[in-house]
Order: sequence, then structure tokens, then C-alpha cells
Amino acid sequence: MNDNAPRTPSRRSVLRTTAGVAGAGIGIGAVGAGPAEAAAPEAAEAAVTAVTADDTTGTPPRRGATMAGIPFEGRSTVRVGIVGLGNRGASMIDLFLTLPGVRVVALCDPVKAKTERAAAKVVAAGQPSPAVYTHGEDDYENLCKRSDLDFVYVATPWEVHFEMARAAMLNGKHVGVECPVAMRMEDLWELVDLSEQTRRHCMQLENCCYGRNEMRVLRMAHAGKFGDLLHGAGAYNHDLRELMFSPTYYEGPWRRLWHTRLRGDLYPNHGFGPVANYMDVNRGDRVTSISSFGTPALGLAQYRAEKMPPGDPSWKETYIESDRTISLVQTAKGRLIRLEHDVSTPHPYSRINSLGGTRGVFEDYPARIYLEPDHQGHQWGDFAAYATEFDHWLWKEHANPPGGHGGMDYIMIFRLMQCMRLGLVPDFDVYDAATWTAPVPLSHASIKAKGAPQAIPDFTRGEWKKTRSGVDSAKPA
Repeated sequence: MNDNAPRTPSRRSVLRTTAGVAGAGIGIGAVGAGPAEAAAPEAAEAAVTAVTADDTTGTPPRRGATMAGIPFEGRSTVRVGIVGLGNRGASMIDLFLTLPGVRVVALCDPVKAKTERAAAKVVAAGQPSPAVYTHGEDDYENLCKRSDLDFVYVATPWEVHFEMARAAMLNGKHVGVECPVAMRMEDLWELVDLSEQTRRHCMQLENCCYGRNEMRVLRMAHAGKFGDLLHGAGAYNHDLRELMFSPTYYEGPWRRLWHTRLRGDLYPNHGFGPVANYMDVNRGDRVTSISSFGTPALGLAQYRAEKMPPGDPSWKETYIESDRTISLVQTAKGRLIRLEHDVSTPHPYSRINSLGGTRGVFEDYPARIYLEPDHQGHQWGDFAAYATEFDHWLWKEHANPPGGHGGMDYIMIFRLMQCMRLGLVPDFDVYDAATWTAPVPLSHASIKAKGAPQAIPDFTRGEWKKTRSGVDSAKPA
């Protein structure tokens, strides 16, 4: 394959024509197997029966040197291009503009009004007027070709994340992508290969890894407070029914349409990323398999029947996405991670965020902890009591950060830009991006195979055995 050749036809056009077809046009399957729809349970089980920590079945040969532990090139100013200025991009630009040594050089969105509003923010912040790219859905390619950019930030519908990350790296830019980084296993592998070949970092911008609670638990785990780690859990349980049917919140029905295509965990990253960090996944342990189960798809259809008028375009859609997906992920060290996804039924917001070991357990929503010898009598302890000793230095320096999601968005962007300016190794890399996103296609395959386990490949190609730093980073001198 010629990495510089355009991919034709665009999968965006394919996806638009498959709204009512379960998985059509997206070629989702298990590693080294055919389409998930064709995988018999027996075949899927046989594919992972002999999986071990060192199993390389289905792993393509390395096409470049590893990017694990590779620092950015230091620079006094990070020049940023932003692709996608909807809900997420329009809010994140405010944070980029608060950071010293960061310039927003270029903006791209096919909706001209959104680009104009964002450009006005840049000028109001005292920076030069940015270049704008509004000429259709492919104009991001021209942004990526600019010679005065160091980093491309992507906040667009999921189906184009891969193409945009690919274009950024092929044009010599580091790239950060909102969740999930891609939707197909073959695309995850290509992003890994491109990062290694181009020597550009491709990062899943998983903001929940920078939550205050998550970073405190991470440091406590590394300090041995939980003893030997055994299990963890994470989720994205968030009632999005009203937003997914809103005619204005999303630019079109793209997010709802994914519920007509896949049955698995569409958004594993927020729950998976933090727990993977606690367990040093890709830094001493690795995930090896996933088994997923899904409920019937009833929630969106019932909401539509109650809320949407006859003749609304949504009535043409057939929903197949499980209302709740539950996955069990195993690691090479025998640890267990439970993942959940539910955006289609009534439920208070929860990412679960749990970690257990031989000395105790933490559970979030609400935050509570039980550790020996600190607690006894089967009564939860006060998690806030550990703040002074175990809060991460980023939260001690930025006790009241600006931005959404309780400040974790700011902490994430601040740290990323700090690493780029100082020439540090990023807190996570393309291997984490691929690992945290792999449950999207693999959970779909497992559900189609009646819960049969699917092998999670070693995207690091053996580098996971080496201890290295991650989000529990040392404060720069």
C-alpha cells in the first residue's frame, strides 16, 4: 500500500449510505478473521484459546521504530491547527488560547459560521487572525499541508477521525484526536504504523485520565496503597437520548446513526483509559482479550415513539446498538477490567471508575474508599483524606482550572502543550490510543459471536514489557 496515496472512495460517503444497515460498509471484524457477522462462536473462541502475553497472532510486522518513550522536539511556541468547531472544538479553543507559548494558527470546519466565531476568539485573545478552511469536508487536508503547524487537534464526527489523523501525520504534524481515535481494527493498526514511520505522535485525547480523582487513584495505586491490583471498572453511562435526537446539538444525526451500525461499546475510552493507567497497561502489563455482552436495543426506539413527531427523519432508522454493553477485559497478569456503555436509557451520569486490590478498593460516583489498615468495620472511608499526600502535582498547581468537565480538559491540554514545549515524552501515545479504542470493533465482534472472547492485539509489539512513565508524570524541573 502506498501511504501517500488517497483512500478512495471516502468512507464518509459509504457511511452515509449505510444508516439502516447493521455494520454494512465498515468491514468490522476480529484481528486475523473475516467480518464479525461471519464469525461463529466456536471459531471466535478457538481464535483466543491459546492467547498468551507473548502471542503475536495477527500482529503485522513492524514498519518503523517504536514511538514508546520518544520525546517531542522542544520549541518555544506550539503552533496549533484545529479541525472541527462544533460543541467540543468550540469549547476547547478557549483553553488553547489561555496557555502561554501556544498559538492557534489555523481553523477548519465546513460550517463557515462556526469557523468565523472561532476566528474571532483568536483575535480577541490578542493573536493574529488565523487561516480558515471552510471549503467542504476535505479542506482539512489543506490545513494539514501548512508548513507553520506543529500540532493538529481533531474534534469531528467519529467516522472521519482516522482520515484526519492520517493526513496530519503524513504531512509531518503531531496529532491529538477526540474519542474514539478510529472505528476499525485495520485503521488502528495503520495509525500505529504511520506514527512509527512518520515519527509523529498520534494521541487519543482522553481527558478523563486527567480527572482529579483518577490522578489521585493512579498515584495511590503506584504507591502500593491498594496492594497487588486485581480488578478495575470503567464506563460511559450517560443518558444522551435528548441530545442525540436534538436537531441542533450535533451537526446532523451522525452520533445517533452509529446506533444503526454497531452493537458493541461505542465509547470505551473514558472508562478504559484511567483503569488502564492504574494497571500500567502498555507499561508492564497488557490487555489480551475482551468478552462482551449486550442487551436488546429498545431505548432509542421507545424515546422516538414518545418524543419525535411523525415524519421525522429518525423514523427511517433501525437501531441495533445494545442499550447496555458489558465487557470483561483480561490482562497478561490475570487482572480483570469491566467496561460498560449505556447512552440510551435513563441513568445518572457515571464512569464507575473503580479499582480493587489485595489491600482494598476505591469506587467512584460517589467517591468512596476502603483500605487496610486505614479502615475497618466494613465502613467506607473518606477519599478526600488522601488529597494532600496523593493529589497529582498538576492538580496542586492548578487547583481551580478553567474549562469543562471539572477542569480535566484544561489539565489535559496544559500538560500536552507543556510536553511539546519542553521536549518531553507525552503521557500517552499511539499504542494507548489503539488499545483504548480496540473495544469498539472487538466488543461488536464478541457480541455477534454470543460473547466469545476476542484477542486484543499487542499494538506495542513487545514494548509493553518495559516499565516507562505515563500519566503519573514527574513535575518538570
